[in-house]
Amino acid sequence: MAGPTTLQKSAHKRHRSFSPVAGLVLFALLGLISLPFLALFGIAFSGTLDAWPHLLANVLPRSLFQTFALLSLVALGTSLIGAGTAWLTSVFEFPLRRLFSWTLVLPLAVPTYIAAYTQLEFFDFSGPIQGFVRNIGGYQNFRDYWFPDLRSLWGAGLVFSLVLYPYVYMTTRLTFARQGSSALDACRSLGAKPSRMFWQVGLPMARPALAAGVAIALMETLNDIGAVEILGVRTLTYAVFETWLNRDDLVGAVQLAIMLLIVIAFLVWSERKARGARNYANTSRERPPARLHLTGIRKWSAVSACALPILLGLGVPIFVLGTYTLRRFDLGFDSVIFSAALNSVLVATISALIATAIAYGVIQYARLSRNKQVATTGRIASLGYAVPGTVLAIGLLIPLASFDNWLDAVLRSTFGMSSGLLISGSIGILVYAYVLRFLAISYGTVETGFGRVSPHIDLVARSLGRTPTEVAKQVHTPIMKTVLGAAFLLVFVDSMKELSATLLLRPFNFETLSTYIYDRASQSALEDASLAALVIVLIGLLPVYLISRAPLK
Repeated sequence: MAGPTTLQKSAHKRHRSFSPVAGLVLFALLGLISLPFLALFGIAFSGTLDAWPHLLANVLPRSLFQTFALLSLVALGTSLIGAGTAWLTSVFEFPLRRLFSWTLVLPLAVPTYIAAYTQLEFFDFSGPIQGFVRNIGGYQNFRDYWFPDLRSLWGAGLVFSLVLYPYVYMTTRLTFARQGSSALDACRSLGAKPSRMFWQVGLPMARPALAAGVAIALMETLNDIGAVEILGVRTLTYAVFETWLNRDDLVGAVQLAIMLLIVIAFLVWSERKARGARNYANTSRERPPARLHLTGIRKWSAVSACALPILLGLGVPIFVLGTYTLRRFDLGFDSVIFSAALNSVLVATISALIATAIAYGVIQYARLSRNKQVATTGRIASLGYAVPGTVLAIGLLIPLASFDNWLDAVLRSTFGMSSGLLISGSIGILVYAYVLRFLAISYGTVETGFGRVSPHIDLVARSLGRTPTEVAKQVHTPIMKTVLGAAFLLVFVDSMKELSATLLLRPFNFETLSTYIYDRASQSALEDASLAALVIVLIGLLPVYLISRAPLK
C-alpha cells in the first residue's frame, strides 16, 4: 500500500498550525464546565451530616422509591409506545402510515409540566371525559363511580411516557428502517408471525438504539420539577428543590444532589454493563424489507395504536390550551405574558447562539488539528445534559454568587463603587446554565453534520494555501449552514421549555414563559397561563417537525 503523498503530509502538518490561544480557550471551557460539579462536591464535604437523620427517616425512603418506580414506568411506557409504533410504521403498510411516520414525533414539543397540567384538566372531575361518564351513567358526584387518578405514580408514568416516547421512536425507527431484509425474510420463510419477528429479531437488533432513546427519556424525567409536583410524586430532584428552598438547608440539598448524580451514573453504567461487548448486526447495505400489508381488524388496530399517542400526547394539550386561550380573549391580554415571552426569547436566543458556536468551534478545531484531546474535551462538555437543572442551578449559584460578592467588595474598597450581583443577579447565570445543560444537543447535531463532510475537502483546501480559519469560514460554514441552523433551533426550543434551572436562577422580577406557567398553574389558575403554554408548544412544533421529516421518510 502506498504511503501518504507529499501533498497529504504537507496538508497534515499545516493542520496542526493552530495558535496556542485556541488550546487555552478550550482549557478555560473545560474549567467552566467543571465549575458547578466542583462547587457541589466542595459544599457537600465542607458541611456536616446533621440533616441526614431527618433525610434518612423522612425524605430518602419515599424519594428513592418514587424515583426508581417512576423511572421504571417511564422506561416501560416509552419503550412500548416508541418501539411499538416504530415497528408498525417501518414493517407494515396500513392507512395513514406515511402521515404517522412523522406526526408521531410531534408530542416531543410539549414540555412535561404543560402535559401534566393539561392532562389533569382534561381527565379531572370537571374535565370533559369524566363529565361524559357522568352523563351517560347518570352519576351525580365522584363517589358514585370510579375513575383512575392521574395524581399518582402510574399517572405520572403515563404522562411522561406520552411526551417522551418520541426519543425512543426516532432512534428505534431509524434502526428498524436500516435493518436489511435477510434476517426478516429468514424469519418469514420459517413461518414466524410478525409478533415473534418483533420480539426475537427486530427488538434485539435495535437494542442499542432503544437504550439510547430510553436513557434520554429518563434524563428528562429526572430533570423535571413541575410535572412531578402537580402529579403528587416526590422524586429525588424535587427533594433537592424542597430541601434547599422550603427547609432552607443548602448543605442537605447539595448532599442529596450528589446522591442524584450517583443515581444517574448508576443508570448509565448499568445500561453499558448490560450491553457488554455484544455485537449487533448492521445490515444497512442490504435492501430494506418489503412492508407487510395489514388487512381487516389488524389494519385498524395499527391505525389506532399510532393515532392514540398523538391524540393524547399532543391533541389533549392543544385542545385544553386552545379552549382556555379562547376564553381569555374576552378578558383582555395580560401584559406580563408579553414581557415573559420577550425574556424567554432573549435568553434562549443568546444561549442557543453560544452553545452552537462552542460546539462548532470545538469540533472544527478537533477536525482540522486532528487532536483527540480536543474531541474528548467536547464530549466532557456535553455531559451537562445528564444533570438535572436543579442540581446544576445549585452548583452554579454558590460559586458565582461568591465571585460577585468578592468583586463587589474589591470595587467598594478600591474605587468606592458597587458592582452588585453582576453575574448571579442577571440573565448571565441563566445563559450559563442553559449553555451548560444543552451543549450536548448542539454538539451532537454539529458532530453528526461534520461526519457527512469528507476530509478530502479539507486536504484540497489546505493544498490551495487556505489557512485553518479560511477553511472553516469559506468551506465548512457554507456546507454546515443547515446543520448549524438545526442545532440553534434545538437548543432554542429546549431553553424556552427549561423550568427547573430557571426557577432557581432567574433574577428578581424576571419572568419567563415557563416560570409564568408554573406560577399560575401552582395556584390552580392554568387558564391564566394557557396562552403562554400554547406559545411554547407552538414554538416547539417547528423544529420537531423539521427533525421528524428529515430522517423519517
